[in-house]
Amino acid sequence: MPSLRCSSALLILALALLAGCGEEIRHDLPLTVDSLREAETLAGLSFDSAERALMIDDLREQREAFAALRALDIPNDVRPALVFQPWPAGWAPASGGLAPRWTDPGDVRRPDDLDDLAFASIGELSELLRTRSVTSVELTQIFLERMRRYGPELECVVTLTAERALASAAEADREIAAGRRRGPLHGVPYGVKDLLAVAGYPTTWGAAPYKNQVLDETATVVKRLDEAGAVLCAKLTLGALAWGDVWFGGTTRNPWNLEQGSSGSSAGPASAVSAGLVPFAIGSETWGSIVSPSTRCGVTGLRPTFGRVSRSGAMALSWTMDKLGPIARSAEDCAVVFDAIRGPDGRDPTLVDAPFSYSPDVDWSALRIGYVKDLFDAERDDKDIDDQALAMLRGLGAVLVPINLPERDAMPISLVLSVEAAAAFEELTMSGRDDLLVSQVRYAWPNVFRSAQMIPATAYVQANRARSLLIEEMSRVFDEVDLYVVPSFGGQNLLINNLTGHPCVVAPNGFMGEGRPHSWTFVGKLFDEATICAVAQAWQDRTGWHGMHPPKYR
Repeated sequence: MPSLRCSSALLILALALLAGCGEEIRHDLPLTVDSLREAETLAGLSFDSAERALMIDDLREQREAFAALRALDIPNDVRPALVFQPWPAGWAPASGGLAPRWTDPGDVRRPDDLDDLAFASIGELSELLRTRSVTSVELTQIFLERMRRYGPELECVVTLTAERALASAAEADREIAAGRRRGPLHGVPYGVKDLLAVAGYPTTWGAAPYKNQVLDETATVVKRLDEAGAVLCAKLTLGALAWGDVWFGGTTRNPWNLEQGSSGSSAGPASAVSAGLVPFAIGSETWGSIVSPSTRCGVTGLRPTFGRVSRSGAMALSWTMDKLGPIARSAEDCAVVFDAIRGPDGRDPTLVDAPFSYSPDVDWSALRIGYVKDLFDAERDDKDIDDQALAMLRGLGAVLVPINLPERDAMPISLVLSVEAAAAFEELTMSGRDDLLVSQVRYAWPNVFRSAQMIPATAYVQANRARSLLIEEMSRVFDEVDLYVVPSFGGQNLLINNLTGHPCVVAPNGFMGEGRPHSWTFVGKLFDEATICAVAQAWQDRTGWHGMHPPKYR
């Protein structure tokens, strides 16, 4: 049987005849009734001889259109002329709202050894900076030094932005000393996943074909953090093109177990936060890329609602599923960062201006918290951990309501991601440069991109129509509850939420054994990050799992 690149098969009503030898894609080979019959087998279709004969001229014209489209030079940052909205019919986001209110960090003092601040919360660091007990330059030097010391063995840093960081830190110190404090992030160091553009520095996307790429722009998220006075110290690793934890420089490590990868694709942000190399980092999620590495590395992550945080200046993988969010030590730390990066920017058309009225005070009597009963009841190795977490939540006074997720199988709808990702990187596939990517296994992007070239456009549209039904079904789940908790990898929850755009907080809830962090997830209503962050933080204050750190790096 011919390979994908040497096949004479044409996927009917979809994409071009991929034929020829080596890396060349041929559009000039004969298109015959026999090749059409072969394509029917691939597409699961069946036409009679008269129908095939009638279709041939149309298919030749379509193949010419494919060739013309592939000849266009379309940069990754050009989005389709379509905008996805995750809300059901008749729904609208709230307006107004109160400004967020943060927990008072109390009396925070400068330690004798400043390296002891490696695991301090954003609130604690912010208070030290506000009182000028510690300078931003001092903090920045601490975290830069830790990255130089531990970054190589963790393989979590692509590029140190030291010159930029020290200049930003010095400016922060001057402004704070002059009484011009910008807010809780002013002077606080951080890192970003290296799919975010920063002018003057490489933006590698974790992939060998792009390791020397320098984009002449700065992502909106980085600009927002600049405006908040935060100090960018490093661009952190991601699995190549946001898949897994293997990048062109190696495998990013889990600080709890260096024999294990940190999981992906926000591999570097989770690893760096876990090891105390930065207080927080910006990651991204399309299908688990914040939840998975946060779980593996024992840190807290916030995946915001789709349409909350601008993707401008970020690598596009899936225009209707990509989401940027913070990874930090606690839910409130994530909330502080989220407040700085959220909202419209005039560039990303999916953005919604919705309030974020975070408060650390949780009125348990006013909340109905769901739990996905069949997933908690299922027998599995981590059942005791999740049951104990649920009991602790109930002990806080939460009213727990058993719920069920939609019965619809979400896996066929995941074609949306495959098609959009294949389109985003079609040039990489067609040029053969996808061979430069390190991972060449079945579920890695090179194979997914190639296979997705054979998905009909009609299937993509039908998947999105099924997605609309799923959105309506999830809205009915939230008619019963204000939020719900779920085992982080239980059933199809993770895929469903990423398709429907719902926000979540993933939080450590124990250990599977020595050095094996575990997590569960708080899932909220659309644009209601405030509630899930507050509930998750209240639960974390009770349990303390988020305060556990890998021994080697303390």
